[in-house]
Amino acid sequence: MPLAGSALVTGLTGQDGSFLAELLLQKGYSVSGLVRGAPERPLGWAEHLREQVTLVYGDLLEPSTLPAVIEQVSPAEIYHLAAPSFVPASWQQPRETLLSIAGSAAAILGTVRRIDPGVRVFIPASGAIFGDAGESPQREDTCCRPATPYAIAKLAAHQLVGALRARDGLHASSGITFNHESERRREQFVSRRITRAAAAISLGLQQRLTLGDLEAVRDWSFAGDIVRGAWLMLQQERPDDYVLASGVPRTVAQLARTAFACVDLDADRYLRVDPSLVRPAERTPSVGDPSKARERLGWEPQLSFEELIERMVQADLRSLQAVARS
Repeated sequence: MPLAGSALVTGLTGQDGSFLAELLLQKGYSVSGLVRGAPERPLGWAEHLREQVTLVYGDLLEPSTLPAVIEQVSPAEIYHLAAPSFVPASWQQPRETLLSIAGSAAAILGTVRRIDPGVRVFIPASGAIFGDAGESPQREDTCCRPATPYAIAKLAAHQLVGALRARDGLHASSGITFNHESERRREQFVSRRITRAAAAISLGLQQRLTLGDLEAVRDWSFAGDIVRGAWLMLQQERPDDYVLASGVPRTVAQLARTAFACVDLDADRYLRVDPSLVRPAERTPSVGDPSKARERLGWEPQLSFEELIERMVQADLRSLQAVARS
């Protein structure tokens, strides 16, 4: 396996980027983060790492940015985590979604190929690429039938990794990541909406929680475990693609009951269903099969589902209590 060296992380300020930066720093890497905006701009979830990482500024879709950054940083590894992640928004901005996901992946891979083909690259795909695949759980070789602009863009990036790896010998790997959560997840996602509501209701700050389809199935893991899988992928001698998931199907209702149980409440007393929020039922449950990652990478989720939800609820409790005191 490669020794710790220099790593470039895009999406440093988000959930995945901040957890990955923490992991790389613990392993002795010199970490650089590609960010947009002025130096004084807040770093989101990576703010506490400001003095430990090197910040480089630029836009992934600006042609001059990547060559300059790669020459400046000379990374041994690139983790490309900067991309939109809220699927419904992709319907409003399909062009921007394709550019920011597939376009940025193409920019990174093309620049690496031209400047330093020895750099190891991680590109995240998504379990959404499978869509109505007809089989569940989904494996690396499952047929892909993406059904949203977001999923189409992710599939394009995923397939580009494989094509350039085969044609040009790049050490590029695609991680097919299923839903992964933490207290750093934005509140527009159902997992955080639920944990935040459980905390708020327990404190008397909210009366009920309104959701859509309680029987929708997802495969939830801890974001810290997923980025550890990404790191393991780049430590392999041969690049490849891997599903990173828990392999366990759970419904939205199960997540809600787990969250409310963390504050000794019965979720069924507080949940309401708004029919306007219910999407058409998915014929193929979105569940990943992580067997290949387990066998070849030695990867296993370290935080259980129950521990993950407890962690999120406790973080939301602390946050809401701090606001109430201020």
